[in-house]
Amino acid sequence: MSAQTPMAVAERRHGARRGETRRRSGLLRIPLLVWAFLLLPLLVELFWVFWPAANSFSLSLTRWDGIGLAEPVGAQNFRDLATDPIFRTALWNNVVWMIGFGGLSVVGGLVLAVTLNKPGPLVGLYRSAIYLPMVVSLAVSGLFWRVMYAPDGPVNATLGLLGLESLQRQWLADPAVALWAVLIAAVWRQVGYIMVLYLAGLKGTDPTLEEAAAVDGASAWQRFWRIVMPQLRGVNTVVFAVTVIDSLRTFDIVWAMTRGGPYNETQLLSTYMFQQAFTTGNLGYASAIAVVIFALAIGFIITYLARQARTED
Repeated sequence: MSAQTPMAVAERRHGARRGETRRRSGLLRIPLLVWAFLLLPLLVELFWVFWPAANSFSLSLTRWDGIGLAEPVGAQNFRDLATDPIFRTALWNNVVWMIGFGGLSVVGGLVLAVTLNKPGPLVGLYRSAIYLPMVVSLAVSGLFWRVMYAPDGPVNATLGLLGLESLQRQWLADPAVALWAVLIAAVWRQVGYIMVLYLAGLKGTDPTLEEAAAVDGASAWQRFWRIVMPQLRGVNTVVFAVTVIDSLRTFDIVWAMTRGGPYNETQLLSTYMFQQAFTTGNLGYASAIAVVIFALAIGFIITYLARQARTED
């Protein structure tokens, strides 16, 4: 390996300085109005998102009712969470919710996207009808499904018409099925959103690869699993992140339908956090639950992204 001459070293340093000067001059040439449009949203984000999030971490180490001074208690709130039976129920329900809500929404949305990813006279109408529940707020969706699940509502009436009277029940008052009833309502709303994400991904796949695989004798399932799914890796990452975050922050539809009842059987971390913060006034304890939700979301997403990165390598 030959040593570099002083002239070469000097030229390299001069080139580096020249590049740095060019970058600085490029930044200075950006109009102030552009900087204003960039900095204003950043300041709003810092004030309305990051500062409250950081404040939640600090509040989780205190006992505070929202009126007087916060009393530092260290990690006592987290120790209390470990022995709180309602928190354990909410945590387990969140695990069930994440698996059920995520699995059914993703599978249903993918199946609908593949089915409707073709031209047809009514395909646009079907897509719009399936996506329509996403336009309605979660609270309104919850109220709609409360009517559906009422003792004299459409669900029980349909079961009666089918001769299945033995299956009729008070769906939202039965601890054995209340969580699943709310879960079905949430999936009904979410599946259209997942369908749209996968439809966008399917539009970006290369159809010639499928055609070549079909010529080679690959079955429809082999073409989908071996050709299409690898091309949807980016969409899968987005769908996973959205599903995990939505499942952990689900609140409106559960609160509108059951308020966490009966007997806390539909309690989620978000609803229990709300009760502790605004019903019992225990904001420090509620902040500790918020920290747990944040840690779970970040843990799941980072683990998934790390696995994806190892798979790509």
